[in-house]
Amino acid sequence: MSSPEKEFLEKIEKHKGVVFKISKMYMDNKDDQNDLYQEIIYQAWKSYGDFQKRSDFSTWLYRTALNTAIVFLRSEKKRSFIQNQNIDGLSARQEPYNDTDDVNMKRMYEAINQLSPIDKALIFFFLEGFSGKEIALQLGITEVNTRVKLKRAKEKLKEIITRQGTGSY
Repeated sequence: MSSPEKEFLEKIEKHKGVVFKISKMYMDNKDDQNDLYQEIIYQAWKSYGDFQKRSDFSTWLYRTALNTAIVFLRSEKKRSFIQNQNIDGLSARQEPYNDTDDVNMKRMYEAINQLSPIDKALIFFFLEGFSGKEIALQLGITEVNTRVKLKRAKEKLKEIITRQGTGSY
């Protein structure tokens, strides 16, 4: 195994939780989450040679993962799949959860999945503990705009959770 490949795999292993979380936030079906996870890893590897180490690997991976997720979500194939997922009230999401924490996490991801791609990114960075300044840098918007958009995204998420009757987060 070559040195850059080994270095990449070690870094991905260390930060795979980020990729997993983004996959869950942007896709609500387990198979699609796995597809997105693999696509993010693939795109990260493809562009790893261009990673100039001006920022931390984790920062670069966040950007790569979010951009990949947004493109993946917008792709024609995925758009048609998402539109056809809920036919006659039947959801493709039929994974049993027994533990209360798992149920709450599932509900939270379902609620987040209803947000726009930008709102998902904002919520993701917020949940990861990024400051307003760090989020602004990641998304290429002003810090003030970030705070406004984040506040609105949180309000939307709260409305969705309340509407679903899952206000226990």
